[in-house]
Amino acid sequence: IHTEYQWRRINGFQNWQQSLARVGLDYHFNNQNSITAGYGWIVSYPYGKFPVASTFNEHRIWQQFITKNNSGRFYFDHRYRLEQRFLEQKISSNQGFVSDGFKFKQRARYRFMLAIPLSKPSMEDGTLFCALYDEVFLGFGKNIKANILEQNRLYGALGWKFNSNFNLQFGYLNQIIVKSDGWKIERNHLIQMGVAYNFK
Repeated sequence: IHTEYQWRRINGFQNWQQSLARVGLDYHFNNQNSITAGYGWIVSYPYGKFPVASTFNEHRIWQQFITKNNSGRFYFDHRYRLEQRFLEQKISSNQGFVSDGFKFKQRARYRFMLAIPLSKPSMEDGTLFCALYDEVFLGFGKNIKANILEQNRLYGALGWKFNSNFNLQFGYLNQIIVKSDGWKIERNHLIQMGVAYNFK
């Protein structure tokens, strides 16, 4: 069972940027390869250089394949994800912005992650490590307008592996968002903390 929540805030935690909840089912073929399918509920708020007009909901079905391997001290992680997105449309009325149905969009994502142990020769329990990744988001299919590149995320962090079920990361995320018109580009500089825990 996959559970995930992301609490995204701006202006020194004063305002919402996004609330993202995911659930899913994992199947592990072995220690290196797994697949997941699930559902996500996302609430997006006006933020950034080109904010949306109003807060809106998104319902998302998603599938992913993860494959892992290592070479010496270098641990590699490839994540391939597909998303079927239902984005709420809002229109202005006398009562403010009201819902006007949902628009369907599709997206493919690829993330390459590299982890390097710093305090020990391998990723064993009680290890300080460095984590780096780049992820690209590509829209496809119906309702894609002037561009297919939607986002790119570049990340660097320090982490601590407590044991095989628990690790903590703290780092910097550089997010580039390309708007649907194909020429408005927004760059966000973000501090990110992640906690991963596997219940048994």
